[in-house]
Amino acid sequence: MKQRPEKFFDEHGNRLDGRQRDEMRPVDINIGVLSNADGSALVSYGKTKVIAAVYGPREPTWRYNVLPDRASLYVRYHMAPFSTEERKSPAPTRREIELSKVIRESLEPVVMTELFPRTAIEIYVEVLQSDGGTRTASITAASAALADAGIPMRALVGGVAIGKVDGVLVLDLNEVEDNFGEADMPVAAAPDLGLITLFQLNGVMTLDELKEGTDMALKAIERIVEKEKQALRESATEVEAL
Repeated sequence: MKQRPEKFFDEHGNRLDGRQRDEMRPVDINIGVLSNADGSALVSYGKTKVIAAVYGPREPTWRYNVLPDRASLYVRYHMAPFSTEERKSPAPTRREIELSKVIRESLEPVVMTELFPRTAIEIYVEVLQSDGGTRTASITAASAALADAGIPMRALVGGVAIGKVDGVLVLDLNEVEDNFGEADMPVAAAPDLGLITLFQLNGVMTLDELKEGTDMALKAIERIVEKEKQALRESATEVEAL
């Protein structure tokens, strides 16, 4: 567990990792990284690295939740034992089960499940390295992997977290800011639809902070989704060149 720093900002107002308060960590998206999956994506938000694999639509391996009018969307979020400084137990935790549900609900509004009744679309998300923002990076990775698998979608989704540290709103929390800040607000959205698919708040913000933070998140998500589109275009070009 990292210790709380004495200061979160230097004399120039920059954060501990050198970013300004409204600056994202470097975002990197790679498509088609797993040959055994129907679709896959590796996404990095700075030191946070997440891989997503998609299978389907295919016949469900379970029968108790087959839907007659649409596909069942199944998500499993998991943190690898080596993803944190202290080795994590490989057994699924309550938090991982909760975040699996959060990621699924963030994607359900855009996946056209009605085209594939009585089937399953499975999404497996593995956190390879954690430095804050794993749920939002996972949503971005899952969205890109779904597109890579050719699953019909109304739009791509991206995610980012807004936080409040020492009374200041910051974009894209790292682990130290997440652990010791006063508030954490994960947001996911489909900019092409003008649709917010995830909005959570842990901590306290004023109404003005809530509005400012939401605007900050949506602007960042537009850039993230553009990176998704660019990565998908580049992957398609590489396939055509083979």
